[in-house]
Amino acid sequence: MDLALLRTFVTVHRAGSFTRAAALLGLSQPAVTSQIRTLERQVGRPLFLRQARGVTPTTIGDELAHKAAPHLDALVEIAETGLDEDSSLRTLHLAGPPEFTAEQALPALTELTGDDGQGLALRASFGNAEEVLEGLAAGHHDLAISTARPRGPLLTATPLCDEEHVLVAAPRWAGTALENLPVVEVHESLPFVARYWASVFDSLPAASGTVIVPDLRAVLACAVAGAGLAVLPRYLCGPALERGDVVALHEPAVPPLRTYFLVVRTGTLAMPHIARAHERLLRAAAQWR
Repeated sequence: MDLALLRTFVTVHRAGSFTRAAALLGLSQPAVTSQIRTLERQVGRPLFLRQARGVTPTTIGDELAHKAAPHLDALVEIAETGLDEDSSLRTLHLAGPPEFTAEQALPALTELTGDDGQGLALRASFGNAEEVLEGLAAGHHDLAISTARPRGPLLTATPLCDEEHVLVAAPRWAGTALENLPVVEVHESLPFVARYWASVFDSLPAASGTVIVPDLRAVLACAVAGAGLAVLPRYLCGPALERGDVVALHEPAVPPLRTYFLVVRTGTLAMPHIARAHERLLRAAAQWR
């Protein structure tokens, strides 16, 4: 069976579309279609069901992908790292939300990059849940951290940790009615504040965003400066709370939580460098607040 055909097949399986697979492979869509038809003739069975939007793998298509994908990934890894016996470095491509990845995940993985024989190099990229899972499925990443659990057999998710959300503001706002406070958020839709209000107060916030900045670390800085209230993960605002830079405006009996998942392509935990990073993050997460 032609490895080039298998590579195209696995890319289509991950992308869910001939068009997206063609873009990832640098081929034309007719070329991708032709290669899949050739492989289907060799297998003697259809591998995909064509739909108005993309394709869905057949049962045999899923089976072939799960058998072939880990081995193709291993070949790609060999091609990227080379066969130089003088270098044991393996590259791990990690993707996740910027703040959590920077503040929690990357520091936890640094012990695997030292001169201790582990031989791991890190390459990180940031994005929202949809972006990182799509990139993982397409083979751009080895490991992804996501706030959404993926569906289907292509990706395997393991709960990593729960993130507690805290309603905070600068001390000068303490005692002020919440509805009179300006709001600092990462988006006009107020995703953190709205989620907090729905969970704790069973309502929607009345105020709109006064300061909108697309990074939780910048949201914290604005809250410390007195720009208004913010809802932030405890891991991020905990040090500021301890210093008194911000105060908690409300202490619900059951704080709002958000779950993070550690996600890999099914079968790739057989690759030692991915397995080591996966295990290290799970161990580190047991200590996170």
